[in-house]
Amino acid sequence: MAGKYRVSLEFGSYSDSELDAFAGKVVASLTKNASFPNPPVSLTDLGKLVTTFHSAVQDALPGGIQLTAAKNVAREALEDALRNEASYVQSIASHELDVLLTSGFLAGSTSRSSSPLTKPAIVLLDNVATTQLLVRLTPVPRAKSYLLQTSANGNGGWQDAGIFTQARRIVLSSLTPGTNYNIRARAIGGSTGYSDWSDPVAKMAT
Repeated sequence: MAGKYRVSLEFGSYSDSELDAFAGKVVASLTKNASFPNPPVSLTDLGKLVTTFHSAVQDALPGGIQLTAAKNVAREALEDALRNEASYVQSIASHELDVLLTSGFLAGSTSRSSSPLTKPAIVLLDNVATTQLLVRLTPVPRAKSYLLQTSANGNGGWQDAGIFTQARRIVLSSLTPGTNYNIRARAIGGSTGYSDWSDPVAKMAT
């Protein structure tokens, strides 16, 4: 009988920074995870692919054909490994969503129809500890996860702060005390892949 849940392969459409963060989360989630003891790509090898891709992304930031090509090769190798891991996870947890989600992968929709996501709103932004901000979003129906970005002191562009699977308690860490951060978020999923960005909210890290 076909499984009730399937592992989402939408990571193939993520930006480089989103894929980097997502793959790192998968490695951390599968490490010492008793539900998935024998992944087809060892976590050591997957970790090396993540590290190689991360370095290639950083190297390619200034541009250049050769560096960009090397980054694309590293991305393809990482995506192939993640697809192998995703197939393995689905073979074990296709009937248990809670187990599937412990792998770090997301569950794909089982419905043939899909629609754009509404944008989330930041309903709480507060200091919880030194260098940490607590963010609470309005949950978005059918969202698989949420991407957050920060902009420090209004200078420069937005920087990815991570992908999170729930909306009600998100902790942003490693912030600089005394720095005022603009925070924004968008939901991942739906027919368009992403919602619109939330309205930004500002808070100073302590």
